[in-house]
Amino acid sequence: MTMAHRESEPKHEAVRDRIRVLDGRTPVADRIRERVRKAGERFHANDNICEFVEEGELDELQHEVEAKMCEVLRALVIDTENDHNTQDTARRVAKMYVREVFGGRYVAQPPVTDFPNVSRLNELMIVGPVTVRSACSHHLCPIVGRIWVGVMPDENSALIGLSKYARLVEWVMTRPQIQEEAVAQLAELLQEKMQPDGLAIVMEADHYCMQWRGVKDMDSKMTNSIMRGSFLKDPDLRREFLSLLTNKKG
Repeated sequence: MTMAHRESEPKHEAVRDRIRVLDGRTPVADRIRERVRKAGERFHANDNICEFVEEGELDELQHEVEAKMCEVLRALVIDTENDHNTQDTARRVAKMYVREVFGGRYVAQPPVTDFPNVSRLNELMIVGPVTVRSACSHHLCPIVGRIWVGVMPDENSALIGLSKYARLVEWVMTRPQIQEEAVAQLAELLQEKMQPDGLAIVMEADHYCMQWRGVKDMDSKMTNSIMRGSFLKDPDLRREFLSLLTNKKG
């Protein structure tokens, strides 16, 4: 064993001690999971479980993920004790997963103020493109793309500010997702909040599970859409929306 290796061991052990579960407490992930199960709710990758996370537990969860990531790096035979580039990788990855790229699972829906349709607007509105940053739930590889939202309001619809679309998109997408399910989730959320006469969503994205691994096809994109209400019933309205979208993409 080299002198450098012997000197690094205490520091590495200190990191592991810091993130070890203390006092014989049940790991926080197990506590949260048990609450979800008792409530009879799902905890799939793209589900929001914030109501089952108590104050302070996200910090605990981040420490637990950090401990598990240390073991993943050890299993990959990466010398995190002596490789200065990876000594803090487990902490960084844990923070990224819990607070950022999967943060939509653990935080409440952002506040969105809606307004009555006082002017009785009944013309097509298109919002977008809104940038999408998500992750594939199969490989946890990035999904990066754009979303367009078409809204046909009626006199009973609620309206929301433009920035709120982006906030809601981010909240839904910052979870491990499958694109088709993500668009459906967003549609349900907007339909519930706005009660429009018609709702249309188109998402176009690059999937790094195809570009970075597997077939490694850098040119492939996935585009899918969902149509509700008048967009589904009225082919002229649907054509108008898709035509305007084509012009915006171009």
